[in-house]
Amino acid sequence: MVMTQLTYIRDIARYGFENDKQKLLDVLQQFVEFSFKSKKVNLALQLQSVLDTASQHSTNALTRVEQQGRSRISELSNQPDELVLEKLTSDYTFNHLVGEDRVKEQLAYFVEEHKRSEILKRFDLPVANKVLFYGPSGCGKTLASYVVAGELTKTMVVVNLGGIVSSKLGETSKNLARVFRQAAAENCIIFLDEFDSLGKIRDYDHDHGEMKRVVNTILQLFDYLPQTSMVIAATNQREIIDSALLRRFDLSVKFDFPDQKKILELIELTLKKGRFVFDDKAKLPELVKLSTGLSYYSIQKTLINTVKRSLITQDSSVRTLNAVISTSIWKQLLKEEKKALA
Repeated sequence: MVMTQLTYIRDIARYGFENDKQKLLDVLQQFVEFSFKSKKVNLALQLQSVLDTASQHSTNALTRVEQQGRSRISELSNQPDELVLEKLTSDYTFNHLVGEDRVKEQLAYFVEEHKRSEILKRFDLPVANKVLFYGPSGCGKTLASYVVAGELTKTMVVVNLGGIVSSKLGETSKNLARVFRQAAAENCIIFLDEFDSLGKIRDYDHDHGEMKRVVNTILQLFDYLPQTSMVIAATNQREIIDSALLRRFDLSVKFDFPDQKKILELIELTLKKGRFVFDDKAKLPELVKLSTGLSYYSIQKTLINTVKRSLITQDSSVRTLNAVISTSIWKQLLKEEKKALA
């Protein structure tokens, strides 16, 4: 069914009268996303504010790592720009990030360096402001960028690579310069996902000069980026990025698939404050072992889908303090996810 504004308003009224808080929050969140896509930014911001207030008082919701402390579109996005996907602020903190201690430690030092930049400037020391996140998809690179933005209370500009890259000669370099110039003026974080599509190794025999121009432009933009601004680039293919660009990054952080300890942490964070229990906790070690080799995203996605399927299939006439999560459903979904990714 095609959803319209009237459809969302009807559902909001219905769930409000039925006093179904969870469905009301769900449809409100969908209405926020619909409003942003429909370019009704002021309405979306007001609705998001209502949702944020409601979520602070909610104690029975699942915690999704990517949405806890949900990133909010800032008012800067009222001015549309085809080169920018969105400008946002973030409420994410290190408490929302599950990852290796090494990763958290590197990010913590980086954030602290910016928070105490005045001490470094007093001794004429540079402040690191160019970071590369690399590793497999779904292992927390984008989430980590939100955490940095949230910890530093900086606006983040998510660059639209589709708008940046142009078939016209020299246009890609001009687009990049424009984004950097705007972000530098606003002391923003520039987030470049799939950075390898911009910074590929310069092939002096086959790229006809265009990739050389783009890489040279990025090198210059990096060199003249004010230390109050920041670039975070993310890639799944670090090995194809030009070596000169790799040397320009002050910090390179490698993200990996979770081990069994981190999988348990992810499960705990996902179910935090939720009224959910496993039907057979003795099977949890087996499921954690089965999850090994999957990304944080895949594990969390299958767990949340398991919770939803468990709720749908359970007997609604039975009222309990806790909703029961079916371990057999999760096992099935984990196997299907591994098969789909093979």
